[in-house]
Amino acid sequence: MLDAKILLLAVALDILLGEMPTDFHPVVGMGKALSFGMRFAPSNDRLIQFIYGAFVVIIVLGTFAASAFALLWFTRAMNTWVYVLVAAVMLKSCFSLRALARAANAVRVHVVKQDLASGRKALHALVSRDTAELDGTQIIGAAVESVAENTCDSFVAPIFFFLLFGVPGAMAYRVANTADAMFGYHGATEFLGKFPARLDDALNYIPARVTGMLLVCSSFISRNHGRQAWRMMWRDHARTESPNAGWPMSAVAGSLGVRLEKKGLYRLGDDNYTLTPQAIDKSVQLMALTALLWLASGLAIKGGVLAAIA
Repeated sequence: MLDAKILLLAVALDILLGEMPTDFHPVVGMGKALSFGMRFAPSNDRLIQFIYGAFVVIIVLGTFAASAFALLWFTRAMNTWVYVLVAAVMLKSCFSLRALARAANAVRVHVVKQDLASGRKALHALVSRDTAELDGTQIIGAAVESVAENTCDSFVAPIFFFLLFGVPGAMAYRVANTADAMFGYHGATEFLGKFPARLDDALNYIPARVTGMLLVCSSFISRNHGRQAWRMMWRDHARTESPNAGWPMSAVAGSLGVRLEKKGLYRLGDDNYTLTPQAIDKSVQLMALTALLWLASGLAIKGGVLAAIA
């Protein structure tokens, strides 16, 4: 019952208040700690880079998870309601629905106004790719892809690890995901990011597939193209470089009947319909419905397991 209260309060805080102030946001602290550690990284030997990158991520991950455990142990000994509130605030910092929806809507507003320069700039809040040459359709597609992928990274996965390991588990996942977002790319420091990239792949393996399935269910419930979402997910999920991102993105592509494409890397779905700003709205609706389904199913499964054990 405490986990249910913590989770529901965390979601309520996210919906009502949005993101925490930057100065107090744990994820900002994670990023600063990771960046500080990587400042002293070796620049020549690939194996040493890999080992060093793994060392930094493990130290930061362990520090945040252990700190969360210690703080929650202390507050639980103090007062149950203080414990629930502190745990909910910490858990809320590990996921974001409102901020994701607002960032996607900001892109949509600029595209509707045909202000593509502002649309490309707003897209930076959602994607790390170069947006300078994207046209209107590509901007919309990138926003839809980001909403789909972040339905997993920014909600399903953190809650998955919360249900398994509590707030410290959600914190540990967020460190790994943040490290991958910061360093898991090709380039001069590629081997520094190899470990966080592979760790993030491993941690998201189950959540990504759960997210894809839930998006298909959401497509049926919302009267989008549910059958096509299922078919495209199974047909196209392996087309992305990531072993996980293709599951939610291809499900959304099928649900909306559109093609999502990153030039030179992948094409997901069929272009039965033209990408319009409405596709961003629909992707956000699918995200919200998927989050609701995950809340209900996650708590029900955990409650059933605990009841069976008892």
